[in-house]
Formats: sequence, structure tokens, C-alpha cells
Amino acid sequence: MKRVLIITYYWPPAGGPGVQRWLQFVKNFKDFGVEPIVYVPENPHYPLVDPSFVSEVEDIEIIKHPIKEPYGLAGILSKKKTKRMSSGIITSRKQSAIEKLMLFVRGNFFIPDARIGWVKPSVEFLKNYISENPVDVIITSGPPHSLHLIGMKLKEQLDVKWITDFRDPWTTIHYHKSLRLTKISEEKHKEFEKKVLSEADLIVVTSPTTRMEFAGITKTPIKVITNGYVTSENIYPIVDTLFTISHIGSLLSERNPKVLWKVLSEIALEDTSFNKNLKLKLAGALSEDIVSSITAYGLAGNCELLGYVSHAEALELQHNSQVLLLVEIDSEDTRSIIPGKLFEYLAAHRPIIGLGPKGSDIEGILSETKSGCFFNHQEETLLKKHILELYTDYLSGSLSVASKGIEKYSRRELSREMAKLIKSI
Repeated sequence: MKRVLIITYYWPPAGGPGVQRWLQFVKNFKDFGVEPIVYVPENPHYPLVDPSFVSEVEDIEIIKHPIKEPYGLAGILSKKKTKRMSSGIITSRKQSAIEKLMLFVRGNFFIPDARIGWVKPSVEFLKNYISENPVDVIITSGPPHSLHLIGMKLKEQLDVKWITDFRDPWTTIHYHKSLRLTKISEEKHKEFEKKVLSEADLIVVTSPTTRMEFAGITKTPIKVITNGYVTSENIYPIVDTLFTISHIGSLLSERNPKVLWKVLSEIALEDTSFNKNLKLKLAGALSEDIVSSITAYGLAGNCELLGYVSHAEALELQHNSQVLLLVEIDSEDTRSIIPGKLFEYLAAHRPIIGLGPKGSDIEGILSETKSGCFFNHQEETLLKKHILELYTDYLSGSLSVASKGIEKYSRRELSREMAKLIKSI
């Protein structure tokens, strides 16, 4: 059985999608001949917390080391803005002087990210650990991408096999251009990125587009292992009686689906029964721009803001909703982003409306699995037509979806594939 050291920042009790990928891999690995050891910060700054995950890791070997993060100091200036920034919610318009300063400092003084201070002490701590407890492979998961620097230095000093796992891209991640980087800082990011990609023994990414992007930078082998869903036998769906359209997860300012709010507003004005039956359910952190847009389009009365919900509550919400909404930023830079919630949406077997940029990897998965329809943010007429079709099926009691081939996206099957990669190097 191969011993694998997994270096990750997000780990229970962290909430949100960042924790799910490696939590599920680790839970399944022993069934596929891999013994995991997980290294995480002892005192992390998690913007979201979900205690329900803690019980899932009781039989896993976990080692910890303290981390010093700048978010505590930044919170003195603005606790609310610091929490939102650490969650990835960056408002591109109407930024205050404090926000501009915080972004400049974050982007130019902490490269590649605010966890860079954990690299040096982690390398020393893990060198000592590995000398007494040898491992066959090291895996680093980012973001935060500073964790890849830990893996790179350990490989250089211990000559151990190293796999980098990119849950999101590096210099093309959606918020990168919002960090107010100087030219020197931008070049430093790219240098780090190229060095990590070139020195790793294997690169794992979550989308085909990211694989193509990285293939233009390095000759290191690159494999795609997407995120996935956990099969649950404890959910007994009771589909909502109203025509609910639900979005689970953060909605950033740049993701604001104005075309959807416009279309829903038009239909509601044209059809009083639609207005009566429509219910928007939004679970997770929302930017103020989202709430303002919903109000401006006259949909505030149709909207239920649920705030952050536990993972168990999110799964129940997904299975009970009439329609599930998935929104990505309308930018070429986000074509590679496949949100983890897409796979949980697939497992819910409810119709999915996807909104995002042309050429998005999301569209390919929805088309392949026959689980929903994808639109770019300019396809207003087609989107309206589709929503009317969904509503007609809702009224007749026949609103459903006949998904196919989603089994390969189960966390267990993906764990099997990851274990094969680990044992192959």
C-alpha cells in the first residue's frame, strides 16, 4: 500500500466546496491501495465553517502545524470586507479606498497568496516528519497555490515523487485580474506557476480547458480528474410545490446573471400565474450587486435568501428544487471552471440551467449527461424560451430530467482513478 502525504489548506471543519474534493478522496483511498496522511494548518482562517464534516475524518491520520495569516490583521480595518475577500467575493465596481488598499497589499505583498507564510515552517516540519515516517508520494492541492511551493521544496530536498492538484487555475483564476498587481508581481506569479508545473512529476486538473492551458506551459504529464458527487441513500426528495429555481453556493458580483433576472421579470409581468408560482432560492454568500439586481428587476418578492446552509441541507435543497441554477462569470478566463456543485446537481436528477461563457466545459458535461441546458449570457431569447418550456412541464406535473452516464462522476469512481495515478508514478 502506497503512503501518500496530502497537503491541503481546506479541511473539516471548513465549509464550502474547497474541502469536498480531498475529503472524499481520502475517505476512499484505503479501498484502492493508498494510505493517506493529511497535513493541514492547526489554526486556519476559514471564511465558512461546517461542523458536520468533522465526524467524517475521525479514522484518518492528520498532522497539523500552526499558520500565520494576514487576515486577522486585515480584519482590524474591515472585518466584513476581509471575510468576503477571503471567500473570493471581490466587487469590481465601487470599491472603497480600504478595499483598494487591501487588494493591492494582498496581490503584491503576498505572492502567490495570503498563505505564503506557511511555506517555510511547513517545509521544515514535514522534512522532520518524513524522515521518521517515510512516504511514497506527496500531493499538494490548491488554491491556495502557495501550498504547491511546499511540495516543490520537499521534492527538491528529499527527491520524493510529487503530484500537484489544481482545483482551479493559477494566473487565470477569476479573481486574479482584480488583485491590482504591478507588472513585477504579475511576472512573479507566472514564474512560480511555470516552475511548479515544470518540476512536478504529475499534474492533475479538474477541467479539459485547464489541461490545454497548462500544456502550453509545461511538458509534465497532465491528467483530468473532475470533482464529483457523493451517493447518498439518506435523502428522500419531496419536490417543491412552487416553481423553484435554486442556486446553491456563492454568487459573486461578476457572476450576476442579469439576463436571467430580466427574463424572469418579463415572464412574471406577462403571466400572473408564473409570478405567483415562481420562487428563487439562493443559498450561500451573495454580493450586494446580486441582491440589488434582483430588487431592480422586481423579483424581491419571489426571492428567498437562505444564507449559508450545511452540506446536508444543500443536498436536500438540490433534490427538492424544481430547477437548479448554475452560473459562471461571462469571461474567457472562466471557460475552465467546473463548479463542484455541478456534480451534486447531476446526482439530484433535477433539470439544470447553466449560464456562462461560450466554450465552457460546463456545457460539455450538461450535453454529455443530458442533465440540462447551457446558455451564454447573451442568449436571452433562447433562455426565455427554455424557461417557458420548463414552466409548462411544471404545470402539467411532468417536469423531470432523464440523465445518463453520471456514474463516472461519483466520488468513489473518481477516487479509484486518482489512486491509479498515485500508484503509477
